[in-house]
Amino acid sequence: MEKDKKFVLWFDQVNNDDVAIVGGKNASLGEMYTILTNRGVRVPNGFIVTAYAYRYFIEKENLLPFIEKTLKGLDTHNIKDLQKRGKAIRDAIVKSDMPEEIRVEIAEAYKNLSNAYGIKETDTAVRSSATAEDLPDASFAGQHETFLNVVGEKKILEAVKMAMASLWTDRAISYRVDRGFDHLDVALSVGVQKMVRSDKGASGVMFTIDTESGFKDVVQIDASWGLGEMVVQGKVTPDEYLVFKPTLNQGFPAVIRKTIGSKENKMIYSTSKESPVKEVDVPEKDRNIFVLNNEEILTLSRWGVEIEKHYVERAGKPMPMDIEWAKDGITNELFIVQARPETVQSEKKHNTITEYSLVTKGDSVLTTGIAVGNKIASGKVRIINDVKKLHEFEKGEILVAEITDPDWEPIMKIASAIVTEKGGRTSHAAIVSRELGIPAIVGTGDALSKLKNGQLVTVDTSSGTVGSVFEGKLEWTEKAYDITNIPETRTKVCMNIGSPESAFIHSFIPNKGVGLAREEFIIASHIRVHPNALLNFENLNKTLQNKIEKITAGYDDKISYYVDKLAEGIGQICAAFYPNDVIVRFSDFKTNEYSTLLGGEEFEPQEENPMIGWRGASRYYDPKFKEAFKLECRAFKKVREQFGLKNIAALVPFCRTPEEGQKVLDIMKEEGLEKGMDGFKVYVMCEIPSNVLRADEFLDIFDGFSIGSNDLAQLSLGLDRDSGVVAHISNENDPTVKTLVSMAIKKCRERGKYIGFCGQAPSDYPDFTRFLVSNNIEAISLNPDSIIPMILAISEEEKKQS
Repeated sequence: MEKDKKFVLWFDQVNNDDVAIVGGKNASLGEMYTILTNRGVRVPNGFIVTAYAYRYFIEKENLLPFIEKTLKGLDTHNIKDLQKRGKAIRDAIVKSDMPEEIRVEIAEAYKNLSNAYGIKETDTAVRSSATAEDLPDASFAGQHETFLNVVGEKKILEAVKMAMASLWTDRAISYRVDRGFDHLDVALSVGVQKMVRSDKGASGVMFTIDTESGFKDVVQIDASWGLGEMVVQGKVTPDEYLVFKPTLNQGFPAVIRKTIGSKENKMIYSTSKESPVKEVDVPEKDRNIFVLNNEEILTLSRWGVEIEKHYVERAGKPMPMDIEWAKDGITNELFIVQARPETVQSEKKHNTITEYSLVTKGDSVLTTGIAVGNKIASGKVRIINDVKKLHEFEKGEILVAEITDPDWEPIMKIASAIVTEKGGRTSHAAIVSRELGIPAIVGTGDALSKLKNGQLVTVDTSSGTVGSVFEGKLEWTEKAYDITNIPETRTKVCMNIGSPESAFIHSFIPNKGVGLAREEFIIASHIRVHPNALLNFENLNKTLQNKIEKITAGYDDKISYYVDKLAEGIGQICAAFYPNDVIVRFSDFKTNEYSTLLGGEEFEPQEENPMIGWRGASRYYDPKFKEAFKLECRAFKKVREQFGLKNIAALVPFCRTPEEGQKVLDIMKEEGLEKGMDGFKVYVMCEIPSNVLRADEFLDIFDGFSIGSNDLAQLSLGLDRDSGVVAHISNENDPTVKTLVSMAIKKCRERGKYIGFCGQAPSDYPDFTRFLVSNNIEAISLNPDSIIPMILAISEEEKKQS
């Protein structure tokens, strides 16, 4: 008998050519089980009740005329009517008897599956798989039902029938109408797969692409305790891990980011007759530890890369994957339980880049959470906490909820934005908002208490990983850049980057790498604690210790916390622009800025003028800060040696004398961060007149200069940058500043050393751009929003001078 006329098929009998027979999910499971288990990817076995069995059932029970009649005159925008019709069809299917010939084959297959695992009646996951689902151009999160911990022949048969009925959920009906699918052309197959005991372990999802930016060189893993439905449904805020694929493939343990999630609840098996699963609280100690260790993260990532590689070979084109995984808490084994092509970011072309920016930030931030998308929207708040209230939602409103449910799809597609209390980047709300192209903020923790129905708000997800809800309707700008025909320039145009979160999206802007990556943002936003407070943790008062304990949850070693978080922030920037060079400046906080970090007041002196005080290189060899600087060196070393990101170069700021510079280089060498070793470059900021006047001595020990015009103007003209009173006197176009810049460029060119410029002056003053190009500057590094117009300006200037 041909496959398309069978009621039941096993995983090893199907592959991705069989979508019409078993649906997208089940075809993919068969493909992986048959081929990828031989490459080390662990997939639980199972069988499939085919689409033919579904059609046979519907026809034999004479349900087709009823379905056609019920759908006649359907208006999916009428939520109550949609709910009524969908429920009528589902009830009719569930109440009908499954044909005996199908029931017999399902029972036999379940018995054989149980025997294969040495269990009388094994636990299974029963998953729906529609024949038009999970195709590259047709996917929507959670359209059809999944049933977990289904045990025993009777329960299996019931679950299969309910899964078939879920072809007629409200969201599935609405989705098919939107995508132009004929309801009667789509059928549903059901996969019955051996359960992984992740109720005693952990589970989650994995993407072989960054879900926010579409950056394709990372694996993103979300992880939480218990069964995976909690992550998929967005009922928990999971841990998030990021692994860099190019250096992972070279053998490096390239876990470039680890973020701990709150993980307050989990789903486990239940012995109750009412439900086979239940939700329980996660103990406090388990909330504050990472779900996966590094080796497990790397194993899953390697599997993700292997799965993607197979699909690329099969499809002959890029094929980022959306994968579900589970960890058995009894055996501690990892498994892949689903995989499908990712269908949102992978389809974007990135020919045009649109940047959103608030004109003025509102005074009142009502709530914050994890940003999804890179947009801004405003509208009236509509809180939905019950499916019965869906009909109240109006087009253009901001949907606010604890979590979103797949049944809510009809209102989600008319929302301006979505805000949820729970969930992570791979929750239902996040996935759907990406597909719809609307901004979302998930995992706020307090949206329901902070936002009120009818309140006018602005949702901003344009600033990286943290999204904010502001009170009122704020103004914003949208700048669109066409990057398809950007000219090549002799002068390298690089980028200034502060936030690791923005690095991936900004990497799509034409560039020659990063001329200035600042540590300050990482320290202030990701670490938040003064390094000396971590180094001297045991000597701090109890109140301060308790505050630091909360921030460093998941890390027993406070020193490792600082090094790891700094390395992860730097590593994410280096990964975004790999293999182009990324010049990372060591910390250049002033004393007043360091004081604002937790514990900073304990270790920072009071200075009348911090701008020209204890900053930059002068700190690094000072006994009061030397040990803290060593932590920065260790972070650099980790980026190079563990992440494999050899494209990092170091930049020493505010170095007053060559003697100071040598002391800094000596400490770096002590920490195994030696200039020249394995191609490691160390540059110095040229921002003090002494850097120019003693250029030869500085260039004897450093690999080149990066000119910082703000400080150079301040110190050559005797201006305090922080003083508004004298700010009008001059700017970078001043002849004194230009003379020093010209001298620095000439000297580096004579010595064959790197000479770059990192500052806003070229963007603000066209004359200054012409000056730099005419003086043969090697590289100009700019803020992302200035890159495109400046490439065009530099190209024109180079043509004039050629």
